[in-house]
Parts: sequence; C-alpha cells; structure tokens
Amino acid sequence: MRVGLLQLTSSDDPHANLERTLTLVHDAVGQGADIVLTPEVTNCVSADRTHQKTVLLPEARDPTLAALRKAATEHGVWIQIGSLALRTADPAGRFANRSFLIDPKGQIVARYDKIHMFDVNVTETETYRESSGYRPGARATLAAMPWGKLGMTVCYDIRFPALYRRLAQAGADFLTVPAAFSPVTGAAHWEVLLRARAIETGCFVLAAAQTGSHAARTGKSRKTHGHSMVVAPWGEVLLDAGTEEGAYLAQIDPAEVAYARRRVPSLTAEQPWDGP
Repeated sequence: MRVGLLQLTSSDDPHANLERTLTLVHDAVGQGADIVLTPEVTNCVSADRTHQKTVLLPEARDPTLAALRKAATEHGVWIQIGSLALRTADPAGRFANRSFLIDPKGQIVARYDKIHMFDVNVTETETYRESSGYRPGARATLAAMPWGKLGMTVCYDIRFPALYRRLAQAGADFLTVPAAFSPVTGAAHWEVLLRARAIETGCFVLAAAQTGSHAARTGKSRKTHGHSMVVAPWGEVLLDAGTEEGAYLAQIDPAEVAYARRRVPSLTAEQPWDGP
C-alpha cells in the first residue's frame, strides 16, 4: 500500500490553496500513491472569523471538496481530505472542521467532524479558541477501504487516547491525524503523541500536516509545525516530511497491524478495576 501525504502551507485564500493542492495530488499520484492524504483545514488557514464567513461555503457548494472528488475519479485513487473549514447551519454561526474519505469513483465514503476543540494558552502571546469559531463533532468515524478499516481523527484529538483505543477496538487498522499543529507544541509533543497512539493501538498512524508561515490577507498570520508523518504499528517512524511543502510517499504493509497486535495484545487484555 503506497500512501501519499501532502504537506501544505495553505493561506486564507481557498482558490489559491485548491490550485496548489491539486498540483500536489498529481505529484503524489505520479509517485505511485494508492491513497492521498491532505492536512487539516486544507482549504483555508485563517484566524479571522469575519474573513472566514466571507470565503467559506457549506459542504454542498465547497469547491475544494468538489475538485478533490473529481481528482479521485480522474486519477483512480482514494483521497482522504484531512479537513475542510465549512459553513454550517449552527445557530451560533460556527463552522465545521470536517474530514472526508473519497473513493476512486469520487464518492464520499465517510465524514468526520473534529470532536476536540483546540482551546489552549500555549504561551502568553499564543492562544487559541477553536470553539469560538467551530462547533465540535460528537461521533467517531470508522470507514472501510480495500486495505483495512480507517479511523478518522483531526489534530487536537491526538491528545485524547480513549478515542483511538475505541476506534482500534472497533476494527481500525489505520488512523488519520491531519493537523495544523502549533510550532511550540509540535516541537515538544507531535512525534511522541503520534508514536504513542500507534503503539497503544497497533495501528498505522497517517498524519498529513500544514507547515510554515501561512499568508493572511486579513487578521493574524499563523505558523505551523509541519513534519507530516507515517508511523508503523510497532512505533517506527516510516516517514518524517520535515518542514518543506510537497508530496511525500511511504510504502506500508497492512499485515504489520495483525503482527504487532499478536506480539502485544493490549487491545483485548483489559481488566476491570475500582477507583479512584
């Protein structure tokens, strides 16, 4: 199974981002990818809620989703859109941070709305309140592919291991963690969290990431950590893309999932306990 990860530096201009994304999809397919994965908020990286209301659209009218469905058909590949920022009917006007799995016929096989909102104070000057602009999802998602089952998550979800254990126990062989990770938390925690989730679940972890300094026509510009990764079920890092934009390929063997779980069968070895 050949996995193509796109590492992007998306701006707050969805049309420019789509052009770049399609170019990298083509590059990944040219390298032989069977499935292409994009990062979180592929279509628009912006901290300006007013600007987002101007440029974002509902799922049914989103041009990035439509174009990537068409690309999946044209190239005959699976595409996992890490997430798109989308307008919703939320009474408070909040957006959805929604992930999609698209098959080679261009059909949407699965959707997942990010559950855990990134509301943190990383430093005195770097704070995030994702819940002010996005509504959280409430349902985990597992989808079937030819190579096994895919559990879909997004970015900050990585800090909540119960979600990944539930997905693995439900049959997930692969876990996606598309991200726009902060440079500060990324340097400290990104790799170790991805490796921990892989080891705990015996799954492949596929994490396409945003990277670098993101151009913004309005509002504050963001920076992200990069280092898109593929981690094997035993915890080995099979791919670390560094910080440059591009399409990166990793060859993986789905049989490693069963092998890792036979060696350490922790998913089926839970014991009851009391307290605290």
